[in-house]
Amino acid sequence: MAAAAAEAECDVVMAAPDGPGETDSDEEARREAEAFKEQGNAYYAKKDYNEAFNYYTKAIDKCPNNASYYGNRAATLMMLGRFREALEDAQQSVRLDDSFVRGHLREGKCHLSLGNAMAASRCFQRVLELDHKNTQAQQELKNATTVLEYEKIAEVDFEKRDFRKVVFCMDRALEFAPACHRFKILKAECLALLGRYPEAQSVASDILRMDSTNADALYVRGLCLYYEDCIEKAVQFFVQALRMAPDHEKACLACRNAKALKAKKEDGNKAFKKGNYKLAYELYTEALGIDPNNIKTNAKLYCNRGTVNSKLRKLEEAIDDCTNAVKLDDTYVKAYLRRAQCYMDTEQYEDAVRDYEKVYQTEKTKEHKQLLKNAQVELKKSKRKDYYKILGVNKNASEDEIKKAYRKRALMHHPDRHSGASAEVQKEEEKKFKEVGEAFTILSDPKKKARYDSGQDLEEDGLNMGEFDPNNIFKAFFSGPGGFSFEASGPGNFFFQFG
Repeated sequence: MAAAAAEAECDVVMAAPDGPGETDSDEEARREAEAFKEQGNAYYAKKDYNEAFNYYTKAIDKCPNNASYYGNRAATLMMLGRFREALEDAQQSVRLDDSFVRGHLREGKCHLSLGNAMAASRCFQRVLELDHKNTQAQQELKNATTVLEYEKIAEVDFEKRDFRKVVFCMDRALEFAPACHRFKILKAECLALLGRYPEAQSVASDILRMDSTNADALYVRGLCLYYEDCIEKAVQFFVQALRMAPDHEKACLACRNAKALKAKKEDGNKAFKKGNYKLAYELYTEALGIDPNNIKTNAKLYCNRGTVNSKLRKLEEAIDDCTNAVKLDDTYVKAYLRRAQCYMDTEQYEDAVRDYEKVYQTEKTKEHKQLLKNAQVELKKSKRKDYYKILGVNKNASEDEIKKAYRKRALMHHPDRHSGASAEVQKEEEKKFKEVGEAFTILSDPKKKARYDSGQDLEEDGLNMGEFDPNNIFKAFFSGPGGFSFEASGPGNFFFQFG
């Protein structure tokens, strides 16, 4: 607005008589018009532009063919930021007097403020034809050229999807064209595509306050809602934009995509609820192909498809889907929770702990704290020896199953059985024999088993496995009637003999 003030100075010269045939009534009207103009000038000097506007209008009503009156009212309207009305007055002033330099300057400035740099350039060039030394016209012509350059750069960068660069160019252009809705809309659209929805909505809302029927602004408001996954509200704005401008291609495409995305997502949800996971997977996949720019909705679709994959026990695919979801929206707690559970199910406990920590940092609830604690326990347990795996039994094995498993594994790995093997094999089998004894010692004792299952550190409970002698367990297990011994039947061959 400061730039507008520089050349919006009102004209103070006395208006010339309309012609030699002027009557007394014409002379009276001219004097009254001049008085109104002088009052307008006084209010203009006081920066009371509304009153100045009123008096310039009265002057025009008295003498509608006076260029300076229109010029002064144009200057006042420019100071009020009403550039479209100011443009009409400036154009009327130069129609009445084509040599009116200030009229051409004001017309050019209005065009430039409204973003029509080509028309502005023509006006400033006309000023220079009338006054080739006019420094203001020279500077404004440079400004118009600068705006045209930013427009061209922005057009290329939009096609390249370099939306940050477009926003930069529009900010620079708006310094010279503060009333240009076209520049503001392009900036708002790029802000929306960058995910900066509050800024985009603010720009669009400002335009709609001035012009509630602006189809471009309605489209941008809808676009922000669409990208924030408020699809029903978004469709309402797109439909309203199309009412204002039925050929609005972007609003038409966005409306079509929004409706298709909503329908596919809802169909996928219905299939999932019915347990038809294969169909749900297909529908979510189709929905993901509709609009790659809709980050929030696509994050939810990836998470939903991940849930389907987890139901189908395709856990690695489920993890991939949840990873894609959090790449799109790194605040998406549900996707982290789903992926963490998949990590737990595939025994990738470190990854599970990392996800649960992220969730707990975001939402410190008792439930999330417990999930994190459980994952930490499983991680700790995973780094110990897996005694169930060593004996070859599951975690719900009965006492008899544990004993049978010990008998089988102890005989399999007993050092005497491998006395004829290489030193390396003997060492490995001795290690396994010891581990089998450790596993049996823990899992055959209900209290020790319970502590082991709960993730407690057994050495803290006084169970030092480093001093453990597996032969004592072996002897105790096989002692008494029906005892056991190894006997050689040839080099490197043994058979089991029970008493």
